[in-house]
Amino acid sequence: MKKLLLILLAFTTVYSVNAQVETPAPSPFSKLEQKVGLTDITLEYSRPSVKGRTVFGDLVPFGAMWRTGANKNTIITFSTDAVVDGQTLKAGSYAIFTKPGEESWEVYFYSDTENWGTPGNWDDSKVAAKTTATVYPVPFNVETFTLDINSITNNGATLDVIWEKTYIGVPFTLPTADLVQKSIDAALNGPTANDYFSAAVYYSQEGKNLEQAKTWMEKAMSMVKEPRFWQLRQQSLIYAKLGDKKSAIATAKKSLAGAEAAGNADYVKMNKDSLKEWGAM
Repeated sequence: MKKLLLILLAFTTVYSVNAQVETPAPSPFSKLEQKVGLTDITLEYSRPSVKGRTVFGDLVPFGAMWRTGANKNTIITFSTDAVVDGQTLKAGSYAIFTKPGEESWEVYFYSDTENWGTPGNWDDSKVAAKTTATVYPVPFNVETFTLDINSITNNGATLDVIWEKTYIGVPFTLPTADLVQKSIDAALNGPTANDYFSAAVYYSQEGKNLEQAKTWMEKAMSMVKEPRFWQLRQQSLIYAKLGDKKSAIATAKKSLAGAEAAGNADYVKMNKDSLKEWGAM
């Protein structure tokens, strides 16, 4: 009995050490995902609340750099390039820092996103874009700090910052027209060599219309200046499945030569095995 009590005491002690009390975060994390035109935009930030305090000019001093939220950096991510006040932000992630003022804010898009709060050593070379936003009073109290993407069009939107009785908006534009034109041009130019190749391989592997697979594969090879050994390998298999051993052997020999030149032992073996099977070795 004494031994059992000791074991139970040990388990109780371990549980007590490992147990953790969970309480609500004072500034809960938020993640917003928004599509604008053809661009995916993500906002990740923590949301402090007013809690009866005076925020701007007190909790957040005027003229001082602010993390624009709480905890880790507020981060905005663009899947394509974006333009802020004539400055191009390359596709990627940026920390948003601001310097609030009574009538306007300075807004910074900072390339280093790995800071807790503002950077210890501010580096102007990491400022990818900077702009000034006008302050607009809000006729009611916004308790919890909020970021949003609004005023959405095909070609841009506005990054909204709203808290307490203050609102600012930072407009940005996106290269939607160029992206759409590229999509139109690609579609109207017809399938690519890779499209034909992928379709041919799928038909071959699934045992579908092999004549169609052959046509697509030959079309793909005609569009490639120098077919690679893995492409020739698939073409040789289609010829073999159609019973055209002469073409299969000739194509496999080309694939074998390419694989040997590239030092790819796997394709060397596969081609040699097939050539042996087809009576060429």
